[in-house]
Amino acid sequence: MLVYTFDRTLDGLLTAVFDSFALHQQPELLVGEGGVLPMFTEEVHQVVTANDKAQRVWTGLEKLLSKDAVRVIAVSYLSEDAALDTSLFHYICKVFQEKRDISTNFADQDVLFVRNTCRRVMHEQLRMKQFMRFQKAKDGTYLGVVSPDHNVLPLIIDHFQDRFGDQPWLIYDAKRRYGYYHDTKTVVRITFENADSLPFDLESGKLSEALLSENDKLFQELWRTYFKAICIKERINPKKQLSDMPRRYWRYMTEKQ
Repeated sequence: MLVYTFDRTLDGLLTAVFDSFALHQQPELLVGEGGVLPMFTEEVHQVVTANDKAQRVWTGLEKLLSKDAVRVIAVSYLSEDAALDTSLFHYICKVFQEKRDISTNFADQDVLFVRNTCRRVMHEQLRMKQFMRFQKAKDGTYLGVVSPDHNVLPLIIDHFQDRFGDQPWLIYDAKRRYGYYHDTKTVVRITFENADSLPFDLESGKLSEALLSENDKLFQELWRTYFKAICIKERINPKKQLSDMPRRYWRYMTEKQ
């Protein structure tokens, strides 16, 4: 069995496609760095990510696939699902082998897996837009902390920039330890050197009392009171609530504190 290993970046996967054609090889499996090789591995090729090779492959995809199909590839990789690597690799290889758009051939298991993975990511980014809760700091900056299953921050930033373009905010992914800061003009990607330098608690997403705006404390309490007041005890349906608002999102939601 021939196995390719790579750094688990999209550019790394695209470089693997380039190497496959350049070396006239067809690996059966892609394994990310630190992954366990199959027991019957006979040959291993370590892919060294090269931006120029990756760009050539991406340009080729843009020529052969529709804009929607190209976006599906990019979005699906934000899933960070290791099971996607080999299917996506084979899917891209088939596009170049057949020299046509195969993105709607759902009888192909690789194509179907990539499309379904993209759907899961898009569903997650929609949930992030729905369940994002902001806290206002004393300096006027709004903080929203999330911990999504997939790396969806790049997909939701435009939404918040359009909707809250006149307000400074920071949206932070506690799981991946990075975020985006908007200063009312531009958006920049930020990271903190260590957990101690964070202005909020990483586990709960709460701003420290010293930084939280007095008005926001009141609004949070009003929101919790309203949430309880509109609840009709006789019509409580926990199963439906969990379906609409999965428990994994509750950690950072004001009304669930």
